[in-house]
Amino acid sequence: MAVLTTSPKPNSSSLFRNLDSTSKFVFFSLGIASVSLFTLATLTLVNRFAKPQLILAAGDPTGESYIISEAIGKVAERKSNIKITVLPTGGTAENLEMLEQGKAQLATAQADVISEEMDVLANNNTNSSNSSAKITPQTVAILYKDLFQLVVRDLNIKQFGQLKGKVVALPAHGGQYQSFLKVAEHYGLLKANVKPTELTITGLKNKHYDDKQAEEDFQFQRADALFRVRAVGNQGISACVKTYGGRLVGIEQAQAMKIEYPAFESVILPQGAYRGNPAVPEENLTTVAVSRLLVASDKVDESVIQEITRIIFEYRQEIANTISQQHPEVKPLVATISQPSNTNGTDIPPIHSGAIAFYERDKPSFVKANADILAFFLTVALLIFSWIRQLKLWIERRRKSEADEYIESAIKLMNTSLGKLDIRQQELDDIFRKAADSLFTERISQESFRTFNEAYKTTREALEQEGHIAHKKIEQEQKALSSRYVNAVLELMQAHGQRKEFLQKELDKILQQVAADLSAQKISQASFRTFIETYKTVKESIVNS
Repeated sequence: MAVLTTSPKPNSSSLFRNLDSTSKFVFFSLGIASVSLFTLATLTLVNRFAKPQLILAAGDPTGESYIISEAIGKVAERKSNIKITVLPTGGTAENLEMLEQGKAQLATAQADVISEEMDVLANNNTNSSNSSAKITPQTVAILYKDLFQLVVRDLNIKQFGQLKGKVVALPAHGGQYQSFLKVAEHYGLLKANVKPTELTITGLKNKHYDDKQAEEDFQFQRADALFRVRAVGNQGISACVKTYGGRLVGIEQAQAMKIEYPAFESVILPQGAYRGNPAVPEENLTTVAVSRLLVASDKVDESVIQEITRIIFEYRQEIANTISQQHPEVKPLVATISQPSNTNGTDIPPIHSGAIAFYERDKPSFVKANADILAFFLTVALLIFSWIRQLKLWIERRRKSEADEYIESAIKLMNTSLGKLDIRQQELDDIFRKAADSLFTERISQESFRTFNEAYKTTREALEQEGHIAHKKIEQEQKALSSRYVNAVLELMQAHGQRKEFLQKELDKILQQVAADLSAQKISQASFRTFIETYKTVKESIVNS
């Protein structure tokens, strides 16, 4: 009798050993992915609740960028868990060097200088196999506009080109110095990568020379001119023009210089910007301006930069109020902090992803912006899901229907009117084989096959019981027939007065009939042996009578 057997439940180790190579690879990959996801989630939580500490390289302590940076750092510490340490430096070049070396995470920089640094870095990365490890600056915000301001004492100096043979008070380092060299090269006062010979720069004599010493050289007439890249209203420039007889001279041809230096802009230094009566400058002056940027390392976490950007733009007034009253000219610059744009060409580095996240906070999300398309795809997905679900239900119904047919056919075989027992048993075995084949080809489910198997066992037991009853009935009939033959032989033995020949002839007839019934299986072998013993006894009795 065919029955289903239940396999012993395997433990986890034996289960893994019995898997094929593909399944093992899938399990192994899922394990690695799970561990990686858990590690990433843990690090994310640690970073979220840890207090970020950043260093901001901000230039000269008396410069506008340093003063604004210090105010931003104080407000950021009050309004968030971010700690910003502002460091004084020698200018943009040093700021970018610290950023690229990982000594600072934020920096202020002139747009013209940083654009050149980006070009150099891009060339180095092209020739370097380890370019992915480089730290590159990315823009956070435009703090304000720095103007190229030339202060002279000599009334005969009316344009930049007339500085030939003059002494210019200027530190020979930082972005301010690089900007001066660009303008001087444009006016033909020096050649690229050549030490100046047409004019004298005071800072070349002392590498520690700074803006304060440059102002002193101008004030004490040790220099003919003072060059600064500063915002309008700078205190040092103001002192030189108000107290020490300095005059502001325009720097023309900004648009021409922009061809080579895209970060350059042509702006107007308005009449009376430093004093109204008498006006200083005496008239509107055309000069060059560059953006003063706040940049960040591309390694700084996006969420940290997003928070800093939010604080800068949402707490402008508080940042302005934090600036010391000793620097009233810097406070208005906070209002000019603006969002950078990558549409201006290559004059600024790409915007940091954290800053982009803040600037685009009011933009519709991807879901909102593509609602129609997403709705269409969602509808299609739901339709596909519905079709798949219906197909699955149809397959399940078909499986159940086929299984029900097997169950019904098996149960019907218990009806004795459907044929002989052995034929019905054969048909039951055929039905079981068909059901097993359907299970193997997945035309019926495991559950349906288990239900069929119960019906099969019930029918098998019923047929076996029916066969047992039929066998007992046959045995009884065989015994009864054998008894009649034995009684008939015994009657011949008691037939006195009959001739021997007649009795022997009758006895042989009975023997022939018994042999025929044995051949037809109407009597059993045991009954036949019993009859033969009786036959022999009776025959001997007749012969000896």
